[in-house]
Amino acid sequence: MSKVISNEQLHQFKEDGFCILKNVIPQELIERLRGECQRFIKEKDDEMDRKGVEVDEINHKGKRYFIALRYKDSQTMQDLIFGKEMEQITRKILGEDVFLFLEQYVVKAADKGMTFSWHQDSGYLDFDHKPYLSIWCPLDDVTEENGTVYLLPYKDAGVKNRIDHVLQEGTNDKIGYFGDNPGVPVVLKAGDVALFSSTCFHRSGSNKTNKSRRVLLIQYSAEPILKSTGEPLYWAEPFIKEGKNISVRTV
Repeated sequence: MSKVISNEQLHQFKEDGFCILKNVIPQELIERLRGECQRFIKEKDDEMDRKGVEVDEINHKGKRYFIALRYKDSQTMQDLIFGKEMEQITRKILGEDVFLFLEQYVVKAADKGMTFSWHQDSGYLDFDHKPYLSIWCPLDDVTEENGTVYLLPYKDAGVKNRIDHVLQEGTNDKIGYFGDNPGVPVVLKAGDVALFSSTCFHRSGSNKTNKSRRVLLIQYSAEPILKSTGEPLYWAEPFIKEGKNISVRTV
């Protein structure tokens, strides 16, 4: 297996909370993931139509989508989530034991995709936990014009640990950084990936282009992330145990 993440990139991840990897996901797989994304968007639209709503949690019909917990219905998603590229990346950052925590498509619609405020992914969890890894996989080329993500290095945020966030009325976003630093824009081709810690602050702009901006966000943890009841918050699906891929495909 060729090296996906270098020691220099790993050092940047530890220092800044993020790093960028080029040409990770094969284009054939990108095409299949785009098709699955469109299938799930249609299902979400149909669900909101049945409910008679335009907003469902942080989903805004025709504007912004967060479509989660669907990988068991998709062989294509499993091909990426439990594939050799993700295996190498997660082992390098998290160690010899890795669990799938959460996966979701994040979509900004053409012309009217909404912004997403400064937050830590850990800020959406209201309890202490070991930081986890977010792998941001664009399915379309991402630029500042179509609503890419902006990352805030730890030194600029002034914090490496999870902090409490404030709920923003109207969007249901949670906000944890109120400074004026614009962050580092992530400009990537489809197939590149951005890695960031769940305690790294990030935001995204609006989509000003005439095409959707689609991303698959995959999150992994070194140990199961559990609710107070002892049940998994989302997934606690074993991926790597003692350095070996033990994932189980469901379709």
